[in-house]
Parts: sequence; structure tokens; C-alpha cells
Amino acid sequence: MPSIGETLREARMRQRLDIADVEQRTKIRAKYLRALENEEFGMLPGPTFVKTFLRTYAEMLGLDPHVLVEAYRANYERDEEFELQPLGPPSAMARDRSRRPRPGPGMVALLLLVAVVGALVAIGLIGDDDNGSGEARHRTTPTERTETTAAKPREEPARPKQVRVRIKTASPTYVCFDRGAGTDVVAENTVDGFARFRGKRVRLLLGKRDVQVWMNKKPMQVTPGGDPVALAFTPRGMRELPDGTGPCI
Repeated sequence: MPSIGETLREARMRQRLDIADVEQRTKIRAKYLRALENEEFGMLPGPTFVKTFLRTYAEMLGLDPHVLVEAYRANYERDEEFELQPLGPPSAMARDRSRRPRPGPGMVALLLLVAVVGALVAIGLIGDDDNGSGEARHRTTPTERTETTAAKPREEPARPKQVRVRIKTASPTYVCFDRGAGTDVVAENTVDGFARFRGKRVRLLLGKRDVQVWMNKKPMQVTPGGDPVALAFTPRGMRELPDGTGPCI
């Protein structure tokens, strides 16, 4: 049986396609296509990229992608490699909140009693203050009110404390998600359509660049191309990370 690389190369040559043609059709960089044909899988960012690119390349050539992916898994993928996990697992903080005991009826009644007593004390203090100082109360003139209003500085809208990211992929695309350098991977999966992410910081590694991205409901521009891209999001904005950095690398 021909190897993975030989199968891809022979199918491409039968269709009289060169690497540039395949690159244009699949949006996969030529160096990764050559790596697949030469079975130099270490040149790709990771096993998930290998399997995703194998599927895309095989489908473009009219081959059965399942056969090639299974051959890669059997001959090259290490036993310790784990399968993709669904996006959005519950956070540790959410699990901790769900385990906290709820206050009982007695505690609720005690809190209500304390609130009522505090309100009565506050009303008494306010009433005494009104009786003792009613004559000395100063009335603000319209001029003073106008000057006070004019002198009040204009408040700038507060910057959002969280980032909400939404993506739409044009085709099945590998996505890896964490919340900053040095943090654990939250999830990785192949996304076909829409996906959402949020946090104080969001970092995404996308297997393809032909995606639409919104941050806090504002459209963001991703530099087009055929190679993967890593993006970092903070309340200040979005930026592309250098090659070789980002989640799952």
C-alpha cells in the first residue's frame, strides 16, 4: 500500500496540479503541503494541524480523508496525544460557586432584621438633623446650580473589563483557546461555523485565516493568507502574535 505522502503526490500528479495550484485551492501554505507529501510531519505546528490539513488536502484531490488520517494515527501519532475536547468546559470558578452552601431560612431572617433596624436608625438620625438645622439650610440659587453643572467634568465611558470574541469560519477550522501566555489550554476543537469565547484575556490559534472575527460586537480584520494565525485579545484590542507563539504551540 502506498504511503501517505505517495498517495497525495500521485493523486496530485494524475490531476496535473502543482503545489501552487493546491495552495490556492486549499489555502494551505506550500511548505505545509510539501511536508505532507514528504511525510515531514514535524514541520507542522502539531498533530491536530496534520490531521486537519490531511483532510483538506485529501478532499480537494477526491481521496478518502478517513483512510489517510487513520494511517497517520496508526503510524505517527503518539499514544499520549489526546482527542479534541468540546469548546467551553465549565471553569473551576463556576464549579466552586455551585458547591458553596446556600444560606438557610434562619440566616435570611436574621439579615432582614438587621436591615430593618439599620433603616430605622438611619431615619431617626436624618429626622434629627433636619429639625436642628432647618433654619440654617442654604438654598442654592439658579446661578450657583448652573456654575456647578458646568464645572462638573465629563465622565468617559468605562472600558469593558472582559473580552467577548465571536468567530465564523468559512470551512472546518482548527481552533485552540487559552487565556494568556503560561495559562492552561481551555479547549481545542475543529469549528465549522460560529464559536464564542470570553475572558479578561483571550488567545486563539486558528488553523486557517479565512475567518470573520468580532470583539465586543466590533468586526476585527485578520490578515489574509494560507498559514495558521494566533490572535490575542484584551479590552484594549486585538493583535496577531508572532509565528511559533500562541496556544497549543
